[in-house]
Amino acid sequence: MPQQNLTRRSRRWPLILIVLLVVGAGAWSALWHYGAGVAEQTIDGWKAREAAAGRVYTCASLAIGGFPFGLTVHCADAGAELKSNQPPLAVKTKDMRVSASVWQPTVLTTEFGSPFVVSEPGGASTIAANWRHAEAQLRGLPTSPESASIQVEGPVVARAAGGEAVFKAERFDLDGRIVSGTVEDHPVIEMVLKLAAATAPAWHQAAAIPVDADITAVLRGLADLSPRPWPARLRAFQAAGGRIEITKARVQQRDTLAVADGTLGLSPAGRLNGELRLTVANLEALLPALGLDRLLSQEQASPQLNETFNRLDRIMPGLGNMARRNAGPALVAGINVMGQPTQLEGRRAVILPLRFDDGLVSLGPLKIGVVPSLF
Repeated sequence: MPQQNLTRRSRRWPLILIVLLVVGAGAWSALWHYGAGVAEQTIDGWKAREAAAGRVYTCASLAIGGFPFGLTVHCADAGAELKSNQPPLAVKTKDMRVSASVWQPTVLTTEFGSPFVVSEPGGASTIAANWRHAEAQLRGLPTSPESASIQVEGPVVARAAGGEAVFKAERFDLDGRIVSGTVEDHPVIEMVLKLAAATAPAWHQAAAIPVDADITAVLRGLADLSPRPWPARLRAFQAAGGRIEITKARVQQRDTLAVADGTLGLSPAGRLNGELRLTVANLEALLPALGLDRLLSQEQASPQLNETFNRLDRIMPGLGNMARRNAGPALVAGINVMGQPTQLEGRRAVILPLRFDDGLVSLGPLKIGVVPSLF
């Protein structure tokens, strides 16, 4: 008899397990759909609060999925009107997909579809960007993030749809994390920027040559990370004595290699102030890219330098032009002499100060150009 009872019980176990599995699956499904409903209500509430603050977010269609082990929110034809910004801006992207897994609920991953267009509300586009793939990741609670990152493959940014590209790269990566403080109370942020084959020909002729970069900086002086227009944020940053500490920067352009560290801030006019300690290998290739030939030409050279060349012509016709043609190599040699010789990754290099004086950029004794105001 006991043996028969054991046999019956052993036969019941598979049935019990199946029932438990069905009940568990039903409970999980109910819980997921409840969570999806809460997520939808949360999104609606967030959109209403943002609209009251002058930031209106729209979706042509909104779908929630990801069952059973995640939650995905897909927004088709995503758009935003930032009415609180001065001037007001409208942004639009093809679609946006936000997802989180049940295993890591505090990690939100967002994929963006291109094109991404910036314009004035109701006006023509002013900036248009395309890419092969773009993804952002936020760690921590949305109200109190710990870190954020964005990776973009093949970005191309133009001043308007179909216009000439002002920036493009094979890859653009930006990571940021709060190293002290909080989102609401004086956050100190470490940022890492990585670029592969990046160009920005509209900025400077030297930027038309592809660049690989790996830059780490620490941002100090922010009061908080509450939404506000960038000009207002940068003015507050400048007034608080904010600074950007470049702890590591490595930039390679063809055969020229440079590393730098130092501190930058903003002048009252919103231009860069500060100095970086720059170590350069193959400086001879860098200076022509910076426009050395134009700086020594008769049209671009300083009045004092032109007068020197003219005096040489008065002494002997043609001597001034000869000196002008040879001034470039002489200046390179002079800068090398004035710099501190060193080695950089096994190559001969020179250490020079890269100064920013209210936006005026100088490399050693050579004035390179002017950085425009940031606000």
